[in-house]
Amino acid sequence: MTSLLDVLKEVDLRTEFTPLFRAAGSRQTLPQEEVSRRLLLALFGIGTNIGLKAIAAGPHKVSYKELLYIRQRFVHKTALQDATRRIADATYRIRSADIWGDAGTSCASDSTQLASWDQNLMTEWHQRYGGRGVMIYWHVDKQATCVHSQMKQVSSSEVASMIEGVLHHGTDLDIDRQFVDTHGQSVVGFAFCHLLGFDLMPRLKGIANQKLARADKQTDHRFANIESICMARPIDWGLIGQHYDEMIRLASALKLRTADAETILRRFTRGQTHPVFSALLELGKAVKTIFLCRYLGNAELRREIHSGLNVIERWNGVNDFIFYGNGNELVSNRRDDHEISVLSLHLLQAAMVYVNTLMIQEVLREHAWREKMTDRDMAALNPLPHSHFNPYGVFDLDMDTRLPLEEVRMAA
Repeated sequence: MTSLLDVLKEVDLRTEFTPLFRAAGSRQTLPQEEVSRRLLLALFGIGTNIGLKAIAAGPHKVSYKELLYIRQRFVHKTALQDATRRIADATYRIRSADIWGDAGTSCASDSTQLASWDQNLMTEWHQRYGGRGVMIYWHVDKQATCVHSQMKQVSSSEVASMIEGVLHHGTDLDIDRQFVDTHGQSVVGFAFCHLLGFDLMPRLKGIANQKLARADKQTDHRFANIESICMARPIDWGLIGQHYDEMIRLASALKLRTADAETILRRFTRGQTHPVFSALLELGKAVKTIFLCRYLGNAELRREIHSGLNVIERWNGVNDFIFYGNGNELVSNRRDDHEISVLSLHLLQAAMVYVNTLMIQEVLREHAWREKMTDRDMAALNPLPHSHFNPYGVFDLDMDTRLPLEEVRMAA
């Protein structure tokens, strides 16, 4: 068994993410080594949701007040985002291509609910999940490296969260294909994704009820067999051309962050007669029709989409293993505390993926183990197993010990 706290420490020693956490004031009297040690303890307590008091009870001689000082002065949203990006980029660098394959340019995104107190203004009741809480939206690549996370209200648009994550994840991953489930797509979403230069590829729940858009009014006897699944009205290409400049302006605002995706999509809700909204609908119908034809005619594409979304479902399944304190429930009434907790959970899980990647690669360097792996085994390999990690017990942090991974011995 490997302590999850030791995993976090090992990743910091390799990637040096704790120096990214800088004091809110201009003075720092503590030496950086001690700040890093206390930061690791504080981030572990927040990321597992057990709190700082439980961490302070360990044998490492750091009091609750000292950890609270670190939390208030050093731990903030921007630093956590920078740290998770650094770990994600470091994971890409250590991956062995002959084991994990090409890094690719695809990513999957999905949301999960995290329970929270009723008194919090962010807390809402979610009909699909059947409980109160907030939504966490993850972006995870095909080898389980999370590149972006967001905390959202239950009523917020998943399409907006998807676009935000693709445009501003900040890692080295170059995304040109985005896999989502039914709730992460819309006709307007297809239009914006096309304008922003990446393909939206959803796994549609009601695929049998989808309709194909006609390119023009002309009828062709070759398409007589699919007449029943075609829309009655063809695409209005003239309307798209008339408002194309305005659509490009909106897409540029999203990319440059001069406008928020949630705000823009709220402007274009069904029932409106805004001409730009109508043009986006026409463009979205055309892009969605092209995708549906590819999806129905290409079994390999369907497998790729399902595989990508299965990885993010496994990622969501590990959340409860790490975020186990207080019954997996956010126990603060402040939105900032919620965001810090979610980002700390992201940090711990990213560290676990980093170390798992090294462990699996070290095992498969041995010829005897590599021979046992079939092509099907290699395809199913992922860095998310967690039964060999221990997030519980006495939390002792020894900065002088390292995990016995091969890279450490080689460096020594």
